[in-house]
Order: sequence, then structure tokens, then C-alpha cells
Amino acid sequence: MTALIPDIYQPTIRELPRGERPRERLREYGPRHLNNSELIAILLRTGMQGENVLALASRILSHFNGLSGLGKAGFVELCSQRGLSEAKACQLLAALELGKRLVSLAPEERVPLNSPEDVANLVSAEMSSLEQEHLRVLLLNTRHELLGIREIYSGNVSSAVVRVAEVFRPAIRDNAPFIIVVHNHPSGDPTPSEDDVKVTRDLVAAGKLLGVEVLDHLVIGDGNRFVSLNQKGLGFD
Repeated sequence: MTALIPDIYQPTIRELPRGERPRERLREYGPRHLNNSELIAILLRTGMQGENVLALASRILSHFNGLSGLGKAGFVELCSQRGLSEAKACQLLAALELGKRLVSLAPEERVPLNSPEDVANLVSAEMSSLEQEHLRVLLLNTRHELLGIREIYSGNVSSAVVRVAEVFRPAIRDNAPFIIVVHNHPSGDPTPSEDDVKVTRDLVAAGKLLGVEVLDHLVIGDGNRFVSLNQKGLGFD
């Protein structure tokens, strides 16, 4: 009897190139350059048969709708996830609690978003796995520190649908002088479309009139792929 072979072979972490392994990336670049999935993978250490630890971390983040949802999960909820033992659930809960306590000790100290990589590391783990397009706005203070993330649209991010007023409403309401716009491409290809460029151009122009500067517009693809329209000079001319 011929053995069944999976359609897609998933390499183990040891089989990945050294530059793609979370621990090696942390040692070389520092923790800020790792996305949420990679950091969680380091905590979990191992995956399971047919699913490496990076894929396991991404699946768990997606199930709980990102880091915020994961931070609200309890022990029983975590243990119900395939591939999470009681020991791994405890490791996650302990790390999340330490993060919460650190923030509570110095709530005024927020990490600034100084590069597209900083933004991608913050949002890509969740947004890369969404099945529909979502457009979100990151609100920043004068030091480019994150004040909050607001979802504006889901399902369609074409220039025919996006209304400038809706995008800037959270910034005006919360008195945020800077925003960064992010949206995902469910296809996995982060290449900006003509609509993406048009939306960006319209938002940059409106921001100048409203006194809210649009710092960037990121398109999130699958894995760790993303495109910064500002870096590409698309819509920011």
C-alpha cells in the first residue's frame, strides 16, 4: 500500500536557512526586528508533527485575533489549542503577564514606530492571515509612539469605497498628529495596486489640509512580506 504524502512539505526550524530562524534573527538583529509570530515561536520552542513552531505560533495568533486577543486568553483556552501543552500554555501566560506588568510600571514609555519594519512587525502576524482585506489606521503622537489602532474598513479597500473622512475621523477625535495606514492583500502578494496608490495620494493630500500627516501606507502580504508605499515613492510625491 502506497503511503500518503502531504501535498505541502513544511520544513522544521532546523531545516530553515539560518537567516529565517527566530533565535538566530533575534541574536543578530535584536527582538524589535522580530514579528509577533517569531517571538512566540521562541517561547514555544517546538512545534508538532506536520507543523513547525513558526506555523503553530501564527495559527494561535490568528485564532485569537492577534496579540491583544491572545493576551486575554486563559489557561483552559490556550490548552484547547492543538499543539499547546499545559507547559507551553504556562510559558505563554507568564511571558504575557510580564509584558503587562512592565507596561504598568512605566505607562508613559511607549515604543516609537520609526520604520516600516517596526510597523510590519506590529501588525503582520495577524493581518497576513486575514481572508478579507482590512484597512486600519495607526494613531501616533508627536514622538511617533503608538496611541492606538483603529479598523476602518473590511472586505474592500478600493478607491471607490475608501472615504477620506472615515480614515481621519479617529485621528481628529483622539488628537493624533500622525497616522500610518495599513491594509492587507489576502492573495499574499503585497505589490500595491493602482487603487492603493490612488488611495494613498488622496489621503496624503487630505492630511495636509487637516493637519494630520500620513507617514506611510503599508500593504501586508503573506509571511513577512510587505511594501511601504512611502519607501517606494508611491502616492507620496
